[in-house]
Amino acid sequence: MADIDEKIPETAANVPVDVKDTVPSNPIDEEPIGALGRPEGWMYREIKIGPIRIPWYASPKTQLTMVAFVCFMCPGMFNALGGLGGGGKADAKTADDMNTALYSTFAVFGFFGGSIVNRLGVKYTLSFGGIGYCIYAIALLISVHSTHTGGFSIFAGAFLGVCAGLLWTAQGTIMLSYPNEGSKGRYFAWFWAIFNLGGVIGALIPLGQNIHVKTNSTVNDGTYIAFIILMFVGFLLALLLCNANDIYREDGSRVVLMKNPTWQSEFIGLYTTLRTEPYIILLFPMFWSSNWFTTYQFNAFNGAYFNTRTKALNNLLYWTAQIWGALIFGYCLDIERVRRTVRAKVCVFVLFAITMVIWGGGYDFAKTYTRADVAQETFIPMDWEDDGYVGKMFLYIFYGFYDASWQASAYWFMGALSNSGRKMANYVGFYKGIQSAGAAVIWSIDSNKRSFMAEFASTWGLLSFSLVCAAPVIWLKIKDHVTVEEDLVFSDETLADVLPAGHPEKAIV
Repeated sequence: MADIDEKIPETAANVPVDVKDTVPSNPIDEEPIGALGRPEGWMYREIKIGPIRIPWYASPKTQLTMVAFVCFMCPGMFNALGGLGGGGKADAKTADDMNTALYSTFAVFGFFGGSIVNRLGVKYTLSFGGIGYCIYAIALLISVHSTHTGGFSIFAGAFLGVCAGLLWTAQGTIMLSYPNEGSKGRYFAWFWAIFNLGGVIGALIPLGQNIHVKTNSTVNDGTYIAFIILMFVGFLLALLLCNANDIYREDGSRVVLMKNPTWQSEFIGLYTTLRTEPYIILLFPMFWSSNWFTTYQFNAFNGAYFNTRTKALNNLLYWTAQIWGALIFGYCLDIERVRRTVRAKVCVFVLFAITMVIWGGGYDFAKTYTRADVAQETFIPMDWEDDGYVGKMFLYIFYGFYDASWQASAYWFMGALSNSGRKMANYVGFYKGIQSAGAAVIWSIDSNKRSFMAEFASTWGLLSFSLVCAAPVIWLKIKDHVTVEEDLVFSDETLADVLPAGHPEKAIV
């Protein structure tokens, strides 16, 4: 019986099929699969409900949506908590130390995360990554009630670094390798919007629970408990994902991977990426800068200057602005009537312009107060009812918009260099590892009470410098199209493994 079953697809492939005969007459039914190059099975059935099409389970759209909701629940809630300044605590020391440990281990496991993701698959690395967020929030809650939990707090931060390094590398691999070339900006926009909706909803929790708190104090226990529950739900959702080798795109093509990855092959692949593509090092300053600015924004700006309810409102507006920044940049970077090489160059100029404008405006505010000023007992945190609040509110909104713009551009630049899932895992690993190394440094600086102006100046300088370093890669290495043959060089797969018979070399969705 097994021999007969194995021969059926080969025989069926030689029989002419009238596609009209396979289209169901029912208004609610499943789309025919064979003509699109997808295999049989429940994971590959597209559901039609009248004019509405629901993508098949193992499609890039469905899987990216699921990943976005995992990140909505886990890092989205983490961001909402961190956006309050000090992890929701009036004294930022504990959160600073936890974040220093977090980003130290994140840097290591992020950098090598591509090899781990390629070996274990995105499903298990993502689900394991979700656990660390729960433990981190639990540690913050415990630290509110005890002063003897320093060791556990540091462990929770370090463990989250391991988990987050794997989660974000797997997420980036999905986001950049599952869609076709012409969709990567839009896929980023969809993901980032859903992910930051977690920050928006997460910000509503402390805003609602602390609406009448006009002092700069620690949020209540209910805030932490709500975050813990949502993070655990995200961990469970990750267990329902497919692995990359199960994914079929709309045009029938598949993700370029290794057929039989081993630990040796994947760590050698990491080295090969650096050896054969050394220009990627010019993007490292951009990677380093990509989380450097959040410490200043969260602690020196929002955490230090405003009272509890106003911090929560600012947090809500910040993550809302991230959604708009992602949608605007993501869709603009996918404008098909403009060549990709032109879009990449324009993006660099736009980033440089908004870096000068937004951070230039931030300098006017940064020079009006110091760390010593806000530490005085006579300092009264600003409330949203105070005169002068509106200008600072809009500055923080623009900071959120800027963050999304930077992340969208960095991810899109990487996605424009290759379409290979294996190579994307390494690129994203470099990105998240180096990003986290920078974050570990700046959180340590903040923990050691360096001046707010020093943090601000280092941020503005690094952002400007990194764009100058990235320019040669943007100008010389990004092409209008990357062929499948180029992607297969870094894999043991063949053209027949990733494209269906009769398929054009690459389809743009």
